[in-house]
Amino acid sequence: MSASDWGQLLLLGALWGGSFFFARIAVAEIPPLALVLYRVSIAAVVLHLWLRLRGISFSPALARAGSFLCLALLNNVIPFSLIFTGQTKIGAGLASVLYATTPLWTMLAANLLTADEKLSTAKLAGIGLGIAGAAVMIGPGLLSDLGGPTWAKLAVIGAAISYALAVVYAKRFKDIKPSVVATGQLTASTILMVPIVFLFYGPQDIVSSSLSIWMAVGVLAVFTTAFAFILYFNIIASAGATNASLVTLLVPASAIMLGTAFLGERLESYEFAGLALIVSSLLVVDGRLFRR
Repeated sequence: MSASDWGQLLLLGALWGGSFFFARIAVAEIPPLALVLYRVSIAAVVLHLWLRLRGISFSPALARAGSFLCLALLNNVIPFSLIFTGQTKIGAGLASVLYATTPLWTMLAANLLTADEKLSTAKLAGIGLGIAGAAVMIGPGLLSDLGGPTWAKLAVIGAAISYALAVVYAKRFKDIKPSVVATGQLTASTILMVPIVFLFYGPQDIVSSSLSIWMAVGVLAVFTTAFAFILYFNIIASAGATNASLVTLLVPASAIMLGTAFLGERLESYEFAGLALIVSSLLVVDGRLFRR
């Protein structure tokens, strides 16, 4: 990857690490599915305004509406819903660590579904380490439910798998500007989430009177969603699906620091051991350290 790609990857890691922090605050008063709707709808409005200010046409997204509905399902609706539901029971740091398995699932999906991102020995070794890391983090919870219930951890793992499928699927939008792809995806997500939310909740269930909650929702939608997805699709177009998914290596550090500093969270020792294995797996996959 180029220096520009790495710079965007670092910034994206910081933004998405913050998303776990702000989501943890917001789900204290807003139901998970309603929070998904707020996140995608506000971000979609912001990006439509951005396109209008920049004079960029949204028509390429309209011409491929079906594809964008599929991308929205894989990259927003399913993973956001699973992560926010999981975060009603587990902290931001732990959720972000489980989310860090995304590159492992991405490599498997890319190997099966693409012709230009096949598995190598290093990637296979990395996948093995990463799966071991996920097992270490979830395994003890099967017996003692430490760090939150097992179902909540599995929900975040399910979100990581959905993201992996989405990052491979998103390669088909390389011919569209990243800002248009982000806007199309979030607009489609809003269309999908509106009937879901009004089916499960009444108006009184999805409104909070707390200013701090709405501030968290605003930051979650504008910075960690609207702006972040422009970066994300730009990295996919420039550096490929597997490299883009490496952002998840950076996300836990950001989320853990914010959760520790402001939410009083801490990870169990076995969860740190799982994180170490996951980090090791990504270093093996990347290969630069060993080549040096």
